[in-house]
Amino acid sequence: MTNMVKLSALSRRKFLAGGAAALATATGLTSISARAAESAPRIVIVGGGAAGISIANRLSRALKNADITVIERKETHYYWPGLTLVATGAWPKSKVLDHNRSFMPSRVNWVKEMAREIDPDAKRVTTDAGRKVDYDYLVVANGVEYHYGAIEGMDINAIGQNGLASVYQSPDAAAKSWDVIKTFSQQGGEGIFTLPSTPIRCAGAPLKMALLTLDRMRQNGGFDKSNMHFHSGTNGLFGIPFHNQFLLDEFANNNTQVNLRSELIAVDVAARQATFRQAEGDTRTQTYDLLHVVPPMRAPEVVRNSNLAWTEGNMAAGGWLAVDKDTLQHMTYPEVFGCGDVNGTPRGKTAATVKMSVPIVVENLLAVIDGRDPSATFDGYTSCPLLTRFGAAMLIEFDYNGNLTPTFPMIDPKKESWMAWIMKDQMLKPAYQQMLRGRV
Repeated sequence: MTNMVKLSALSRRKFLAGGAAALATATGLTSISARAAESAPRIVIVGGGAAGISIANRLSRALKNADITVIERKETHYYWPGLTLVATGAWPKSKVLDHNRSFMPSRVNWVKEMAREIDPDAKRVTTDAGRKVDYDYLVVANGVEYHYGAIEGMDINAIGQNGLASVYQSPDAAAKSWDVIKTFSQQGGEGIFTLPSTPIRCAGAPLKMALLTLDRMRQNGGFDKSNMHFHSGTNGLFGIPFHNQFLLDEFANNNTQVNLRSELIAVDVAARQATFRQAEGDTRTQTYDLLHVVPPMRAPEVVRNSNLAWTEGNMAAGGWLAVDKDTLQHMTYPEVFGCGDVNGTPRGKTAATVKMSVPIVVENLLAVIDGRDPSATFDGYTSCPLLTRFGAAMLIEFDYNGNLTPTFPMIDPKKESWMAWIMKDQMLKPAYQQMLRGRV
């Protein structure tokens, strides 16, 4: 491809440090023709989370005459990367709550409904209220669906009771999870943490929850009174070999038994029992005092049931959006792009991936509007500030191929550091808010 655009370490540094820059400066955005800039395309964005709002802000500045519609019912904005800190007592719940209206550009049409059907052949989105919204171009950015229903007996309303915790479901659930984790860290007992076999939002979160809980146990007296277990439905714990081994060693040194290819399939909340399907197909039931549940995840139903989902390959089972991993353009419908967790790409369901892929989507969508082929490419960048204990973390940045792509020379991605903790605890949320405004 000609005129390829990739994001540099400098651009990542602007995001992580929270610096603001104009669209062209931050993304290397090429100029579009006057014809395209003055055109009035109908653009629909399904989803008003991090990806949807960021793209809406950038497009509303680049295309002054465009008719841009965002379909999203939720008015409260969740800062998902902060939920692990809420669930381990480091942050109050209020710190991860904001208002979408604070970031939504004023000139977009905000339809406060949910997309019920996407018909890419008719170029139409139908909402759950029956509203039909036609488009010339579509951006799908509606995140993931937490499939708690795949776990027999799981009751999200019981989170915070009988030792049941789950950081993912909501900020409320994260706060309730801290209630049971705090009690467990004092009293000890049988502790179980899980990781499903499906792609998940922020694959490091289940590991952070386990490691920070272990640190709380050391602080509060429960460490020597506990037996800890980590069940992974996959063949490992982390996708980068060095860090996978680091975690295996860390758990071995901290009274935590790791069980690979062991998937949570059922919970008896009242009896405090968890059942796992083993690699050989048999099942194993354990009694617990603390169970942290990470649900299987899949694309939202509106995507799974549309012609936009993968129908073959390893992304088909979850109904993930069928986009080209490099350009993030749909494989069949060139006027459709995907951004964020909904994408069926090899890696990256993190806020950092959103940050680095939003400019790619905007650049390529503008190219298509301008009558050109997409030329900007995404390398799969993702970032995981792996919180190993309170006051220490590893800042792990990598691409589709698993190559480490560190942004800051002073932060070694293979070593725990206080600076990486400070970045997660204090710097990333202000940077995230600038991302929502389309400034970094």
